[in-house]
Amino acid sequence: MVSLDDAVLARMERGGKRYEILVDPELVDDWRKNPENVELGELLAIEDVFHNARDGERPTSEAIESTFGSQDLMVIAQTILEKGSIQLTTNQRKAIVDTKRQAIIHHVSSNAVDPKTKLPHPRQRIELALEESRYAVDPFKSVDSQIKDVLEILRPLIPLSFETCRLAFRITGKSYGAVSQVLREYKQKEEWLSNGDWACIIEIPAAMKADMIGMVAKRDSEVEVKEL
Repeated sequence: MVSLDDAVLARMERGGKRYEILVDPELVDDWRKNPENVELGELLAIEDVFHNARDGERPTSEAIESTFGSQDLMVIAQTILEKGSIQLTTNQRKAIVDTKRQAIIHHVSSNAVDPKTKLPHPRQRIELALEESRYAVDPFKSVDSQIKDVLEILRPLIPLSFETCRLAFRITGKSYGAVSQVLREYKQKEEWLSNGDWACIIEIPAAMKADMIGMVAKRDSEVEVKEL
């Protein structure tokens, strides 16, 4: 449960009255992406509803029943989150926007390449293009939902191509555990060789090629890799 110092207000106006709850700003974002994965009880900083949380002013039970048709706090919280708004402080908004901005930049740099060089764009170049476009990162929308818009505004500024590559790795058996954790998500085929080595084929965004080979090499200095 988030502390009261870090909590933000979720607010809804109804019938000339304001109803507020204190919530975890990060879990609110998770809840909006997939409500079924977040327990409302965990999202709340305090299990109470207010007319004015700062002053501690609470609505009467009659007002609650009239407005929400229920005294159940989870029903009330869900209604406020679905129909109200989140009141972030300036610092909270900036922190969330900065985090999502960096996640967007990371996604583009990890998945897109320059179609001429077949190499990923430096993060700084993507960041400068994003600044030039004046795209405003939405603190309440998921990174995934904003990627499409970002790509549309970046393409006129920098050439982007989303290509994949297939790599075949041959790993010493002693390094299997460490390496397989890195490659598991992208693995297409694997087999154990007669000498005890492990081989696998993966498919990844072309922009990840150098980083992926580097990560595997750190875990197995005897690795053999071939692009298919």
